[in-house]
Amino acid sequence: MSKSLIDSVFMETLKYLEEMPKAKRKAIGQFFTSVETARYMASMFVAPQKADLSILDPGSGSGILTAAIIDRLQKDPVVKHIKATCYETSEDVLPILKNNLAYINANSTIPVDFEIIEQNYITSQSDDFNHTSLANPNAPKYDWVIGNPPYRKIMKDAVEATSMPSVCHGAPNLYFLFTAMGLFNLDEQGEMVFIIPRSWTSGAYFQRFRDYLFEHGTLKQIHLFVSRDKVFEKENVLQETIIIKADKPGARDSIKITCSNSNSDFNHISTIEVPYSTIVVGPEKYVYLVTTGEDLKVLQSLSKWKDTLLSVGLKMRTGLTVDFRSQDYLKNEPGEGTVPLLYAQHIKSGRVVFPIQRESEYITTEKPGLIQRNRNYLLVKRFTSKEETRRFQCGIYLASDLPEYDQISTQNKVNFVEGIGFDMTEEQVYGLYVLFNSTIYDQYYRILNGSTQVNSTEVNAMPVPPLVEIEKLGVALMSMNDLSVSACDGLLGALINEYNR
Repeated sequence: MSKSLIDSVFMETLKYLEEMPKAKRKAIGQFFTSVETARYMASMFVAPQKADLSILDPGSGSGILTAAIIDRLQKDPVVKHIKATCYETSEDVLPILKNNLAYINANSTIPVDFEIIEQNYITSQSDDFNHTSLANPNAPKYDWVIGNPPYRKIMKDAVEATSMPSVCHGAPNLYFLFTAMGLFNLDEQGEMVFIIPRSWTSGAYFQRFRDYLFEHGTLKQIHLFVSRDKVFEKENVLQETIIIKADKPGARDSIKITCSNSNSDFNHISTIEVPYSTIVVGPEKYVYLVTTGEDLKVLQSLSKWKDTLLSVGLKMRTGLTVDFRSQDYLKNEPGEGTVPLLYAQHIKSGRVVFPIQRESEYITTEKPGLIQRNRNYLLVKRFTSKEETRRFQCGIYLASDLPEYDQISTQNKVNFVEGIGFDMTEEQVYGLYVLFNSTIYDQYYRILNGSTQVNSTEVNAMPVPPLVEIEKLGVALMSMNDLSVSACDGLLGALINEYNR
């Protein structure tokens, strides 16, 4: 053959991409896999040990991933026959898929039987997945499942979401429903490789999906891309995307983490083997994406502490006031019945500075739900830009800073840490500042969450030292009168060394 099967398939895909408006494909979450990425995904499967191999490609698009697998198996001495099942419902892409599969069938050196199922991949199997009375006890299972599912948020009452209630919480995304169903379709000895967004690795919205994934499957490999904008060739997708490989539950000793610069450079891949328990952490089953030995050291250093903010009686919450929805209550100047409204802009050099002569710095007390007691808090910005070097940017706020007020409010672009049922001492607030202003905690959060938003649910689950140690850190920092990162790094580093002895 003058060119590979996948190259021919991709040429037909390019014609489709040129003719079909990007906005139309984005509306249904349709993004096509590059040739290099598809080849790498196919290479992640272990060499087959059986003559007849069944593969499933849900949401197959133009058939790029199916072509990549069959290309890989062309010279395999074991496989003698392939049964490939492709799900696709797009009327625009179905003719291309059918033509591509016909081309593969005519040119493959291994006999291939194709089945195209023109049904909704999720709803058509919901009875089987949910084990209803209509479930098929002999529902098909596959040796290899490979997927680039649609990336699209759907309403919580969408038919796909209500078809898989056990993995949905809040407003779900089609990609993790496809991933969960793909795992359901996997044979007990099979393997699954999917390219999906990173967002599922943490956060409350994905909790049920993570529960399902780790109950019914085992992660074997995670592949990361250094350049988040170079994963989908021709697509300009900025979603941070990863490739995962999973199989059915088995040994959970370690996970292989690989990393390449982009979708076109799989010849230069870094690899690290990380203990499974270091990657999949806690009852929340957050997935920590370690890429270097330094990342691993960060996780291991903090994992010695078994406490969290919640277990020591503290909690991070999101600021109470959404200012653009509360315009009727906002004031530019102080007056009777108004209290300070603290914004991210009030965080300056480690302290909360108020006022700063910005608009809407005050809020009336008419709505109790927007008002909180004036007590000691640690404020942390919720949003930073991709270019900023730190995710955690925090400021110490003490009730004594504004003694004339019994109440204040916080805008919802800041988070604040408070005591649960007690008022934090100044020493405790300073101690928290040591943690969140340190380099190691900033690195830890970046490993956990790739976004630019600081999520309070995730922070509340991070390991922290006992409260008495936090208070000691605060005492030491107050005596230094130095709120720099280097000062915090020194104090926290000394404490970590004590625990390592």
